[in-house]
Amino acid sequence: MKYNRLGNTGLFVSELCLGTMTFGGEGMWTAIGELKQDQAGALVRHAFDAGINFFDTANVYSEGQSEEITGRALKDLGVSRDEYVLATKALGPMGDGINQRGGSAYHVLHQIDASLARLGLDHVDLYQIHGWDSATPIEETLRALEDIVRSGRARYIGVSNWAAWQIMKALGISQRLGLSSFVSLQAYYSVAGRGLERDVLPMLESEGLGLMVWSPLAGGFLSGKYTRAGDAADGRRASFDFPPIDKDRAYDAVDVMHDIAAAKGCTVPQVALAWLLAKPAVTSVIVGAKRTDQLEDNLGAVDIALSAEEIAQLDGCCPLPSEYPGWMLERQGAYRRGVRAGATEEQ
Repeated sequence: MKYNRLGNTGLFVSELCLGTMTFGGEGMWTAIGELKQDQAGALVRHAFDAGINFFDTANVYSEGQSEEITGRALKDLGVSRDEYVLATKALGPMGDGINQRGGSAYHVLHQIDASLARLGLDHVDLYQIHGWDSATPIEETLRALEDIVRSGRARYIGVSNWAAWQIMKALGISQRLGLSSFVSLQAYYSVAGRGLERDVLPMLESEGLGLMVWSPLAGGFLSGKYTRAGDAADGRRASFDFPPIDKDRAYDAVDVMHDIAAAKGCTVPQVALAWLLAKPAVTSVIVGAKRTDQLEDNLGAVDIALSAEEIAQLDGCCPLPSEYPGWMLERQGAYRRGVRAGATEEQ
C-alpha cells in the first residue's frame, strides 16, 4: 500500500480508501448494501490490516447508520485515534424540515455535531460539503467550515461533486477572507466516466488539491460482470443503474480490460482500479464492498502495474468526445506546449 499527501497538506492517506456506503441499509441505500455491525467491522478490520488508513462516510448514508457503524468498527480496532484518517460529509436531507438540508451555517454546524455524536468521536480529519447548494452563498458555507476547523471538530475541509468554477470561486473567497481552504475534491472518475478530465483535473493539478475518487468501477459496470454478451442479473446496476454512463463506449473499455486482465493474470476490477492509481492527480480511490473477498480483490489492484502501452490502450478506447472550448485550446496551444518557462520558442 502506498500513501499519498492529501492535497497540499502534510497529511498522508492510503492510495485506497474504504467507503462505507454499504453499511446500514435504510431507505434508498438498501440497493447498495445492508451490512450490519459485525459484517462491516470485519471489512474495516481487513482493510486496516492490509494498510488502508483512510475511511470515508457521510451523514446521509443509511440515514446516519453508516456513521454509527463506522464509528463502532473503528473503535473496535483497538488502535489509537492517530492511526487512521476519517472523512465524512454533509449537505443532503437529514429530515423533512426545510432547514434540515443544504450548505447553510444553520445546517452544517448542526450536522458536524450530529455526525460526531454518531461516530463517537471528538473530531473528524476531513469534513466535506457533499454537493452544490445554489440557495446558500459560498461565503456562508465557508465561514461555517472555518468555525468547525477552528473549534477542532475537523482538521481539514473538502468538497464533493462541485464544478471547477465553483471550487475556484470558493478558493478565491477563502484566500480573500483568510479562511480555511478546501484541500480535496471527492468526485466520480472511471475508465467509463472521464468527464472530470475536461476542466476539473487541470484545476486540481493547478491548485494542488487532492482527488478522492468515488465509484471507480462505475457502479459495478467495470466489475467484469457486464459484457456485450449479456449483463449480470445479480449486479448492482440491475436495481440501481448509477452513475450514468455511455454503455456502448464503456463496453469498449471492458473489452480492453478483459484482454489486459487475461495477460496479467488479474481481474477486470483490478485493471480498472490500477488505471486510476496510475493517474498523477488521483490521491486515493474509494472502494466499497459487501464481502471480504470483494475487498480482497480490490486490494490486489495496488500490486498491478500497467505499462505505458496498456494505459494508452485504455485511454484510447474510451476517450472524451471533443467539445468547445477544449478543441480550440488544443489547437491554439499546440505551438506553446513543451516550451520551457523563461525560454524562447526558438530554443
